[in-house]
Amino acid sequence: MCLAHSKVVDEFADQAELPPFAAGLVDTINKAATAMSLSIGHRLGLFDAMRSGDAKSPAGWANSLGLQERYVAEWLGAVTTAGITYVDDLGRYSLPADHALFLGADAPAGSMSSMMQWVGVLAPVETEIVRCFEKGGGVPYSAYPRFHEVMEEEGTLTFDADATLGLVTGLVERLEQGIDVLDVGCGRGRALRIFAERFPNSRFVGYDLSCDAIATAREKAADLPNLRFEVLDCMKMRDERAFDLVFTFDAIHDQPHPETLLGNIRRAMRDDAVYIAQDIWAHTDVAANRDHPLAPFIYTISLMHCMTVSLAQGGVGLGAAWGEEKASEMLAKAGFGDVAMHRLEHDIQNAYYVCRG
Repeated sequence: MCLAHSKVVDEFADQAELPPFAAGLVDTINKAATAMSLSIGHRLGLFDAMRSGDAKSPAGWANSLGLQERYVAEWLGAVTTAGITYVDDLGRYSLPADHALFLGADAPAGSMSSMMQWVGVLAPVETEIVRCFEKGGGVPYSAYPRFHEVMEEEGTLTFDADATLGLVTGLVERLEQGIDVLDVGCGRGRALRIFAERFPNSRFVGYDLSCDAIATAREKAADLPNLRFEVLDCMKMRDERAFDLVFTFDAIHDQPHPETLLGNIRRAMRDDAVYIAQDIWAHTDVAANRDHPLAPFIYTISLMHCMTVSLAQGGVGLGAAWGEEKASEMLAKAGFGDVAMHRLEHDIQNAYYVCRG
C-alpha cells in the first residue's frame, strides 16, 4: 500500500535534488495524512462497501451509504493518490481486491484500517502533551475521545481465543469443567464475552476503572449469567486466592504503579492458578528496538497515551516499550516463579507471558 506514491516522491526528490532524509520527510507527511483518510474510510464503512468490487462515481458511493458527495469525492482523491483505491477513465472508483483484504471493519485478513483510528484518538491531546513537556504531569484517560471503542476494535486484530488458551496445556479442559476467571483492565469486555459464551460452566469477572467502559461491557453481556463486570481501581484490588485464571490484555504498562498491580494479581491467584499477560512486545533498551517493525508507533502511542495517563495519576510512567527484559524482572519481583514469554504468529504487536506462582 502506498508504494506507488513513494516512487513518485522519489522521482520528485531526484528532480528537486532533495537529499534522502528530506525526501523521507515528504513521504512521511503523505503517509500521516493517508492514515487519517484510512481512519475516516474505516469509520464510515466506505471500505466495507467498496469490497463489493464495484466501480462507482463519488456520487454513487455517497448515495450507497447516505453520505455527502462532496466529502466522499475529496476522500476518494486522498486515498486514490495514495495508491489505495483506483480510478478508471470514466471517473469511477474501486478498491483492489488485494487491498480490500486488510481494510474495513469486516476485512477478511484482519482490519489494518482500524489501527489508523489512533491518529484521531491521540491528535486532540497534542497541546496538552506539549504542556507536559514543559510543566510535567500527564494527560488523563478522560481527555481521549473513543479510546475504549478503538481498543475494542484493535482486539479483533490481535486477540485469538484459541491461540491464547493454547499457550497452557489443559486450560481448555479446566474451563470446560468450570473455574473462576478474572480479566484485569477489561475495557468493554470483548475477550470475556467470547470466553463466557464458550465456557458456560466457568465464572468470569472483569474489572476496569472506566465507568463508561463497564457500562458498555454490561450491556453487551446482559444475556451471559456467568459473566459480571465491576468498576474498580485495580490498584486497590483486595481479592485473595479467588481465581484460577487471570488475564490482562495490554493493561499493565499504562498503570500508575504496575508493580503494585502485578502483586495484587499474584495474591488473587489460587495455588494452581495461571496468569496470562498480553502486552506490547519490545526490548527494554531503545537501541535494541531499532529493527522493530512497529517501534515508532509504539514509542509515539506511549508518549501520547500510555506513559502520560500513568503520570497523570501520580504514577511511574512505565510506558508501552517497557520490554520483555523489564517485564520478566517485574513479574519475578511480584512473586511469579515460573514465567514463559511467547509470541503468537498472528500478532506482530504483543508478547504473551504465561505466569505461575
